Amino acid sequence: MRKNWYFILVSVLTLIILAACSNGEASNGNENAKNDPSKKEVTVLKVGASSVPHAEILEHLAPDLEKEGIKLQIEVFNDGVRTNQATAEGQLDFNYFQHTPYLNQAIKQSGLELVSVGGVHIEPFGVYSKKYKSIDELPQGAKVAIPQDVVNFSRALELFASNGIIELDPNKEGNYTVEDIIKNDKKIEFIGVDGPLLNRALEDVDAAAINTNYALEGGLNPKEDALIIEGPDSPYVNIVVTAKGRENDENIKTVVKWLTSEKARKYIESKYDGAVVPAF
Repeated sequence: MRKNWYFILVSVLTLIILAACSNGEASNGNENAKNDPSKKEVTVLKVGASSVPHAEILEHLAPDLEKEGIKLQIEVFNDGVRTNQATAEGQLDFNYFQHTPYLNQAIKQSGLELVSVGGVHIEPFGVYSKKYKSIDELPQGAKVAIPQDVVNFSRALELFASNGIIELDPNKEGNYTVEDIIKNDKKIEFIGVDGPLLNRALEDVDAAAINTNYALEGGLNPKEDALIIEGPDSPYVNIVVTAKGRENDENIKTVVKWLTSEKARKYIESKYDGAVVPAF
């Protein structure tokens, strides 16, 4: 009987010692994690982006950002108005889908307090057709779909003008409308369509001017399929946008640092083969 009590006592003491050691190791591990400067506290940033190329570029850089303590929560949007609204209200930490003229027009129309924190890339704007292989083949009275928002409507007209298809009022600069067309020999009818619907509109019109992100989503290759396309000197640089007052947020600045890094450049150039051009 004494022998049994002896073994029980030894077993209990052994368990107590093992538990104490285990707790000590766990405590030391937590303390080491706190004192290790390489283990950063993770900050989650919510970002609104177009699926192509914006979200793809962000996803490519996400592992590097995680190493710097930033985890991206990417939400894909097709509605620029809603994306900017959510950013201004703080539902999104920043967005990445638009160019500067679009942002300026959004601020002018809605009064949203938004600011750009850096330019990343240009998406040369192109005109596509399911019916014709050359812009010269467009017939008299051709119906051409173009983005209906003020900025991109004007951008489309400027593209046609720069290729000698129409002429615009030289006394006006920017925000062109059909009323500003002073020469249109082919009597082209320009039809405003929601940006995300332009790919679908191609089936019903002679041609469509489509933003590159939507063209890529629709399976079009801007370099091969566009009848005419902007050059790399386009002023429509896609930017990172946040709410006014957050432009100096160190985490957002770190995201911009990676979006304008050599790794981002190589990815953009190899992935999109000229359809998307780095602007840094």
